[in-house]
Amino acid sequence: MIKTRFISVLLTLISVLANGQQVKKNVLDSVQQLDEIILKANTILGNKFVAQNRTGAAYFLSAADLNKFGNTDINRALREVPGVTLYEEDGFGLRPNISLRGTSPQRSSKITLMEDGVLVAPAPYSAPAAYYFPSISRMEAVEILKGSSQVQYGPFTTGGAINLVSTSIPDSLRIHLRSRYGSFNTGQLYASLGHSSERLGYVVEYQNNRSNGFKQLNNQNTGFDSTDLMGKIRLSSKRQAAVPQYLELKYHFYDELSNETYLGLTKSDFDSTPMMRYAASQEDQMKAKQSQFMLTHVVDFSNQLKIITNAYLNTFSRNWYKLDDVIFDGVKKSLSSVLTYPLTYPNHLSILNGERDTEKEASLLLKANNRVYSSRGFQTKFDYHWYDTQGFFHDIEIGSRIHYDEEDRFQWEDGYSINGGEMTLLSKGPEGAQGNRISSAQAVAAYMLYKYKRNALTLTPGIRFENIVLQRKDYGKSDPTRNGTALNTRENKINTFIPGIGFNYNLPIHFSIFGGVHKGFSPPGNTPGERAEESVNYELGTRFNYGRLRGEWIGYFNNYSNLLGSDLASSGGTGSLDQFNAGEVQVSGFELLLNYNLTPSESKVQIPLSFSYTLTNAIFKSDFGSTQGIWGEVRIDDRVPYIPQHQLNLSVSLNHPDFETNFNLRYNGAFDTQASNNGNNDPFPIPGSLVVDLSVKYPIVPQVNLTTNVINLFNNIYPASRVPAGFRPGHPFGIYAGIEVHL
Repeated sequence: MIKTRFISVLLTLISVLANGQQVKKNVLDSVQQLDEIILKANTILGNKFVAQNRTGAAYFLSAADLNKFGNTDINRALREVPGVTLYEEDGFGLRPNISLRGTSPQRSSKITLMEDGVLVAPAPYSAPAAYYFPSISRMEAVEILKGSSQVQYGPFTTGGAINLVSTSIPDSLRIHLRSRYGSFNTGQLYASLGHSSERLGYVVEYQNNRSNGFKQLNNQNTGFDSTDLMGKIRLSSKRQAAVPQYLELKYHFYDELSNETYLGLTKSDFDSTPMMRYAASQEDQMKAKQSQFMLTHVVDFSNQLKIITNAYLNTFSRNWYKLDDVIFDGVKKSLSSVLTYPLTYPNHLSILNGERDTEKEASLLLKANNRVYSSRGFQTKFDYHWYDTQGFFHDIEIGSRIHYDEEDRFQWEDGYSINGGEMTLLSKGPEGAQGNRISSAQAVAAYMLYKYKRNALTLTPGIRFENIVLQRKDYGKSDPTRNGTALNTRENKINTFIPGIGFNYNLPIHFSIFGGVHKGFSPPGNTPGERAEESVNYELGTRFNYGRLRGEWIGYFNNYSNLLGSDLASSGGTGSLDQFNAGEVQVSGFELLLNYNLTPSESKVQIPLSFSYTLTNAIFKSDFGSTQGIWGEVRIDDRVPYIPQHQLNLSVSLNHPDFETNFNLRYNGAFDTQASNNGNNDPFPIPGSLVVDLSVKYPIVPQVNLTTNVINLFNNIYPASRVPAGFRPGHPFGIYAGIEVHL
């Protein structure tokens, strides 16, 4: 009934608008600028103007937006975007958990994540959990697309897509240096150099981010050290060439060493010493490397026809050596079980916190979560647009992608004792015994999007096709050389069409209405016969601009016929990555964004204010049982865990020719960490938190700025999450000073 009524209202509205009053051409001049921005290489929006006129919810964070607070944490960069919900894990944003419109946030595995228009998750189809996430502090823009008309970007179409735009090749000589240092021995060093001539352009970039960490573990380093290297070179045709084109090669390398753990705290220990880490986490460490080769070719055959082609190869290797289980008196328990029920397992807990010695007994089992990911592919898209004899605009964009990715898992488990709070290695586990398999995916995708613009009305119907073959080769626990003596294989195939349609109508009073309907889709796992995640998604909203006030409000409704849950260790599971049917779910919400300048545009002092609010109701509409810690025995009307109902963000800036000050207040509402507790309320909810950040920028000369950034100004100590295992704190008060040089 809700679907039928919504579609009826939507079609009626479109019909009325299409046949309504003709809007004069001079009113449409600004809108028709979109005709000149049809297809750009490596971006999905390109600028704020396109985002504000798209037939669907979109948001563009520019370089100026990202630089206001000098964020190195993607969680903080996305806080002002309505419709984005997230929870912290390590306090630095190394492995974010991002949700768009109620999708499962665990490891950002249900969104289409891209860098420069190319899929960048470790294995986007076969193992999309984002154990690697591009460094936000080296990006010049972040593009977020939600809602209808996102059929161009897949495979995940339920919530939306995030594209991170890396440093582009400048038009002229440009040098950028940045250095910061502050609390917890946290520092950043960034340098880039770029230049262009008529035929040749290049940019090279270096970045190092590091910290000793804010958690306390016997004076050990609980932080991280990461390095990025990136280079681009572009060869262009002559300006007067009959067919202008260019070829650009990009290489990126990332190296990370982080002393991070899955082991959190019990509720009572968090309340008393929230920054403490248990002694049994002292050997936990992540080693990771990522590389990307990307070749882009752009050719303009005419003013109406453009073709963009990308070839890419991404590799990511990581070994997260971390505590997995604890044993007392021969009884092995998971970390999550012990920290959830400490009174039931007091002896296990005393081993974790180092109070109980185990002498020569292997009471702590550390798993080497050793995996190598790779993805490669070739994608192309072309755009052709024209005006008909009546002056109405038409545009056709067609794209396709051939893609392969895999996760190669080769894991083992070692045994440790603990005495006087110090751990000793007692036994080395056989390699491959804790995971010796290759999961892979082959995918062929294609889409077509048609844009029709008649006066003030824009329509964008489109369709996407995905053909996916998911496979797994499991070599078993006793075949480290992979001879295939105990090989077990399985395969799952899926073909699906993903339709969608969106509209936008601009009124002559600086007001527009937009909306649409599209199919939501997420690939299934490799279990034979497993169904994909599917939903039907609706949105309706307005954008307005009146004087110094501009903004938008959007209502949406996502109706899942089959939500998929994943067995992720990061959410308290076993880490098998197997997916399971979580039944019917309805997600509805409301997004509000307001921007207002408190001073006139001609004023010497500018005081822009931005306010955003997100309401998200993610509700199960069917019963099901699960052994996963965050699901449990789910009943109808239980809330989906880790999705806060309320979020708001207030940002105020004071821009003066002699200085710049930025103030940001973020409220993240309470959320459940368990869908159900056998039909009762969640006994361990995460309360709402209010965090204030501050930044000040002072230009010494036009090319040199002194900066100060304060994270969590009032030192609000709050639990950020209860996964992977136990309560974890958000970033406490931290102050960082630096210098920026732009030449």
